[in-house]
Amino acid sequence: MTAAADLVLTNAEVHTLESPDETHEAVAIRGGEIVRVGRAYDVELLVGVETTVIDCEGRVVLPGFIDAHTHLPMVGRSLVHADLSGADSAAEAVDLLRDRAAEVGDSDGGSDAVDSEARRTTSGGDWVLGFGYDESTWDESRYLTREDLDSVSETAPVVAFREDLHTVGVNSVVLDRYGDEMPSEGVQTEGGEPTGVVVEEAVDVLWEATEPDREEMTKLVRAAQEYATARGVTGVHDMVRGSRAPEVYRNLAAAGELDLRVRINYWSDHLDSLREIGLRTNHGSDLVQVGAIKSFTDGSFGGRTAKLSEPYTDADTNAAEEDESGTGQWVVAPDELRELVAGADESGYQFTAHAIGDVAIDTVLSAYAETSDPETARHRVEHVELASDEAIEAFAELGVVASVQPNFLKWAGEDGLYDARLGDRRLRTNRYRDLLDAGVDLAFGSDCMPLGPLFGIDLATDHPNPDQSLTVTEALHAYTSGAAYAGFDEDRLGTIEVGTAADLVVLDESPWEATSIRDIDVSLTIVDGRVVFNDRA
Repeated sequence: MTAAADLVLTNAEVHTLESPDETHEAVAIRGGEIVRVGRAYDVELLVGVETTVIDCEGRVVLPGFIDAHTHLPMVGRSLVHADLSGADSAAEAVDLLRDRAAEVGDSDGGSDAVDSEARRTTSGGDWVLGFGYDESTWDESRYLTREDLDSVSETAPVVAFREDLHTVGVNSVVLDRYGDEMPSEGVQTEGGEPTGVVVEEAVDVLWEATEPDREEMTKLVRAAQEYATARGVTGVHDMVRGSRAPEVYRNLAAAGELDLRVRINYWSDHLDSLREIGLRTNHGSDLVQVGAIKSFTDGSFGGRTAKLSEPYTDADTNAAEEDESGTGQWVVAPDELRELVAGADESGYQFTAHAIGDVAIDTVLSAYAETSDPETARHRVEHVELASDEAIEAFAELGVVASVQPNFLKWAGEDGLYDARLGDRRLRTNRYRDLLDAGVDLAFGSDCMPLGPLFGIDLATDHPNPDQSLTVTEALHAYTSGAAYAGFDEDRLGTIEVGTAADLVVLDESPWEATSIRDIDVSLTIVDGRVVFNDRA
């Protein structure tokens, strides 16, 4: 006799995403796995006394979304600290930071009572932190500066992280305390004086200084996973560096309190430690696994630090001493990158590298071409924003995964950020159709700008360059089976089939029929057979 199911979803429109246009009425789950998919009558034969049955009332059931590029603690930080993403101007962003200063007890600018060493190990205390501002949406498009943030506090450290996390505004307190530790090329100046805008490696000093301890990291991860599951996310590939997050993920998993699957991509400066303790790519549990070794190459379009073959349209050659050409800068030099790739590959690790500009993308692909079998290793490139025809051919020939973020298309429209930085080249960014047609494995993620698969799918299906738009099905594949493939998980995740993991999302509307995909509401999110988000309760 067949055992009863733990959970049955019925009266649904179940899209398996395994075969084109294949739909069913119901799905049964037992022990965290899908055990039957088909007609409601056949599936309901598995309903027992203790089976939970959910009538989906005609809603759409899809495989759960896997975000292939996240910084989950950053989502938590935006929820816990000042969220600057909704600010419409520099003045509004400053007001939000003033509100945060009041919350942390800095009524007129804070206190210097906590010693500087304590400030290095916690983001609590008198730090005033804000995350996610995007000056490209403001009438006055400019970065937040020292002058802006001094008006928030003259005694407490104030830090405002731009959405891309490559550009940060700081006040005079931060410059006084940490300026000597910051590489000079990352500290922007005017008339020989720091403006309060810092980029790239100078930002690393601030990450170290504000890194949460275990207790706060747990708070951030809990907040972030609640946010993610409410958007249908059942798994993330998290980019981790010098953080307590891996410990927190594993602790929550052991306690049965981790509500999504986490694949940890460790920064390259963790490589020796990972080798020493014997952790390799794909080691771990069902919920927490080791992913790739991660590195930068270049920066971002927003900061004019992505490495280009031709100068930025609005090049600011005074922004960084080493960028007199106006073509961006290296965060990790090509020779160093090749050494990192070779070392990780020889030790059996998947590798992934941030590369946005065309020169950076070519450099990563060249490094991968020197490895023994990049396709088997499933090496990845993160972002792939300005890829040449030759680069797309190399992706296909090498079997390298393109891990891309469709939500970045919000900057690619006429008169948007990319128009200002790149001019006509904006229409050659994010070439999803060309990548897919060339046979490249495409994995979608958000980079948390913002975290939200339906937002990204909406943009990918309505590309500013219509020739690069994807169909709804193709975009869904990139956020499900494509992301699963990038994490060596295509056999258990990304489709709805008997024997696969029960990671599902239930949508109130069909993305194939909705007027606005980004505005579709998530009704239920299920991870490993557990309902982790329920908007119907």
